[in-house]
Amino acid sequence: MKPLEMKRELEKRLLSQNRRISYDRDAQKLRIEDKTINKGVTLSISKLIAKWEVKKEQAIEETVHYVEAALQAMTTPIVVKGNEKNIFPVIRSTSFPTQSGDGKEFLWEEHTAETRVFYAIDQGSTFALLTNEILEKENVDKVRIKEMALFNLRSLQNEPTIDVVSGNTFYFFSKNDGYDASKVLNDQLLKKYSEIARGQLTVSVPHQDVLIIADIRNETGYDILAQMVFQFFTNGRTPITALPFIYKEGELEPIFILAHRKPKQ
Repeated sequence: MKPLEMKRELEKRLLSQNRRISYDRDAQKLRIEDKTINKGVTLSISKLIAKWEVKKEQAIEETVHYVEAALQAMTTPIVVKGNEKNIFPVIRSTSFPTQSGDGKEFLWEEHTAETRVFYAIDQGSTFALLTNEILEKENVDKVRIKEMALFNLRSLQNEPTIDVVSGNTFYFFSKNDGYDASKVLNDQLLKKYSEIARGQLTVSVPHQDVLIIADIRNETGYDILAQMVFQFFTNGRTPITALPFIYKEGELEPIFILAHRKPKQ
């Protein structure tokens, strides 16, 4: 599919009376804004075409859903009090902006050298990141927000899909609820798998909608893990990191995997 064809297809599905759509031909970026708030989403057409070549129609449907959900979140008022059960942590890469488009500081903290933790209110089909301004306005304690978020995270379902390849066991957590990668913050979950692992336990969060826990038992397992995580990272809608982590005694350490070699610790 050519860039202009993708542009027309997205316009057909996203155009409405309250929206403004513009296209930067040189940068191949499509901007969809809500006229009532003058805020919106910018899409990279070239990246979308790369995903379309792999996923076809699914890539377009996922993008349309993402845009609709994002615009809905922008126009929905954020209220913390009374919505405590809907607060969750959200994992993002360290390159993710710490401020909103209008300069408001998000509530966030460092996690690993590759990741940060943000906090959000679930709004059904999407979520809205909390800002310090919102908490100050409602006089809500930041520490309390973080405690509630982790408590709510532990209440989510954690039934993985299991795959065994060359003697190595891979557990895929992918409920597509927006918080799959966030489950890396569930210490009870990681401890459970570390106790049953017979080899080296690794944890990966290549994009928002998947957590991969792996019991690596041989040299081949590391090669498989590296290729798998990179593929997920490349195809994910919200990439986080292509580096797996070694999990040991409650700590996560990023690892670089060389082909056919076990990483040095």
